[in-house]
Amino acid sequence: MRRVLLDCGLFQGRRAEAAEKNAMFTLHPKKDVDAVILTHAHMDHVGRIPVLFKRGYAGPVFCTYATKDLAAVMLQDGGYIQEKDEEYFRKHIADSALPGKGPLYTQQDAKECMALFRGENMSEWFPVCDGVRAQFVEAGHIVGAVMVVLEVTENGGTHRIGFSGDLGRNMLPIIRDPAPMPPVETLICESTYGNRKHDDIDTARHHLCDVITRTAQRGGKVFIPAFSLERAQETLFDLHVLWDAKEIPPMPIVVDSPLTAKVTEVFMKHPECYDKDMYEKFLAKAKNPFQFSLVRFTESPDESKALNATPGPMIILAGSGMCEAGRIRHHLKNGIEDARNAVVAVGYMAVNTLGRRLTDPTVTQVKIFDRLLQKKAEVMSIAAYSGHADMADLDRFVLATQELKTLILVHGEPEQMDPFAGRIAAARPGVVIHKPEREKEITL
Repeated sequence: MRRVLLDCGLFQGRRAEAAEKNAMFTLHPKKDVDAVILTHAHMDHVGRIPVLFKRGYAGPVFCTYATKDLAAVMLQDGGYIQEKDEEYFRKHIADSALPGKGPLYTQQDAKECMALFRGENMSEWFPVCDGVRAQFVEAGHIVGAVMVVLEVTENGGTHRIGFSGDLGRNMLPIIRDPAPMPPVETLICESTYGNRKHDDIDTARHHLCDVITRTAQRGGKVFIPAFSLERAQETLFDLHVLWDAKEIPPMPIVVDSPLTAKVTEVFMKHPECYDKDMYEKFLAKAKNPFQFSLVRFTESPDESKALNATPGPMIILAGSGMCEAGRIRHHLKNGIEDARNAVVAVGYMAVNTLGRRLTDPTVTQVKIFDRLLQKKAEVMSIAAYSGHADMADLDRFVLATQELKTLILVHGEPEQMDPFAGRIAAARPGVVIHKPEREKEITL
């Protein structure tokens, strides 16, 4: 018996429920896990590796070199946030404190677990454990992100299993487009937007330009909660394009996220992940796509706090993307009740997160820290910025996969997953489709 984990990420949702799920494993990390294969460095895919390490796992974590560098930054920041959140909630909101003793993992845990990470090249087969080898395929989702092909040999036969990780989109700026999945008998596929169509990126840029212009005319601030990995860089890239074209007014753009600054440095270390357009428009001209005259990065908490007293117009880009942690919560607490301001969501907001409540038009007030606040600021969602494939992309991806016999849908809410499954069942009636619940076992 061999066990290989495909990603090991943090669950996000209601605080108590998330804490319980993130702290528990139904298998023994030291005895029951032979290897981990990591598709990319988003926290819902990498965030529990330090916990796995704390519980005794000492095997390899296979990933690309870019993902390894990004994971070091992301996990260190995750440990810091865990420590600070635990400290705040125990001090100020005792009744809502996280269960258990101490944070889920610490900065030291994050640092030490990086000894397990092993970089592998794209498209090259590598051994995982006895009877299993793997190959990375371009996912087109974020820098360093991959799909995985597993070749499992047992009892004289070989079975190929594909895992989409998070499938990206064609024609996004910065990174290369996703590659097709090689022939596999079994495909594990994400379904985040299995029943939704995205606008194109030019539409996103147009919406971003409009809301910035409106807010500047009001003298307000534009708050952009953004994931520090990829979404922040994509947004900065588009702001750079808009400013070069003089389509937005001159106003300070403050990246209030030390993590975003560190991640952006890693981005510049891995030009092998960029697409042709990025080379031609920026790198070939020795231009930094994420830095221009309007942009400044903050570091200290005092710099962050000073922004509350600084009048607009201004754009503040801060983490976290779902508003569940980081500096964006403090800015929202101070600015959500000012009608001159705007909140622009450029990423996915999971159910039961502050970000989902902010973007829900039926919700008129939100609780941030210990205060119930009225939503008076303009709130806008720009879905086109998603780094995930939409329903058309997913359909094409699955239907183009040759030799497919079994499809396992994961990483999606029922309203997205169920219609996706229905379309594939109608188009490929011979394919067996699973929509497994948590802890469900499937025998191939």
